[in-house]
Amino acid sequence: MNATIETLLNHRSIRKFTEKPLSQEQIETIVQSAQMASTSSFIQAYTIIGVKDPSKKTKLAALAGNQSYVEKNGHFFVFCADLHRHQVAGAMENTDVGESIESTEKFLVAAVDASLAAQNAVIAAESMGLGICYIGGIRNNVKEVGELLNLPEYVVPIFGLAVGEPAHESSPKPRLPLSHVYHEEEYNRDETAFKKDLDEYNETISAYYEKRTSGKRKDRWTEQIAGMLAEPKRLHMKGYLEEKGFLKR
Repeated sequence: MNATIETLLNHRSIRKFTEKPLSQEQIETIVQSAQMASTSSFIQAYTIIGVKDPSKKTKLAALAGNQSYVEKNGHFFVFCADLHRHQVAGAMENTDVGESIESTEKFLVAAVDASLAAQNAVIAAESMGLGICYIGGIRNNVKEVGELLNLPEYVVPIFGLAVGEPAHESSPKPRLPLSHVYHEEEYNRDETAFKKDLDEYNETISAYYEKRTSGKRKDRWTEQIAGMLAEPKRLHMKGYLEEKGFLKR
């Protein structure tokens, strides 16, 4: 096992940071690492916005559901799906690219590109001893976040990333069994084996929560997920994406 694998296997979310700001060198290293992620057809359809302004962080924290670690961290990044520059590129070449960049496919490409870049950024940050936490909560009030960040047409905030020096220790959360997420040749549709894997995982997760909370919590994974999915959330996203020029085709 090498240092890269150890970093990957040791991942955990950090939700309490010291307020020591990242250096400019750290920020640039993280962004440059993100840029080296794979990108579909070299399209590079994302933008990363760094937020240092304390008042803007406070506003983002409120918009993201009052998560304190959005406000208090070493640096806050917002990863955006971005096809605005591609619209500009088309205009520079006197080529109409509207039908393409307004398609569902190109939005998926942009969202995937942003996600791949972000994971590279995470690995870079963690390799430097920093902690991270992804923030999907910025989509709670996505229109207001977009206005706060002055995002043009064809640019949508996908998630935030809080980065900084960890102020507490945290243990990795057990993932689903390998046999449950890795299938060979075709999808394994054996429902008996499927449910057996989930039953075993439920026991693992319940024990993890019970130990972590000194018995205050011991919910099972399927219980947690069913509860979360029982009520649809962020149904405003479709309208916002269409408003920003996406999903027209």
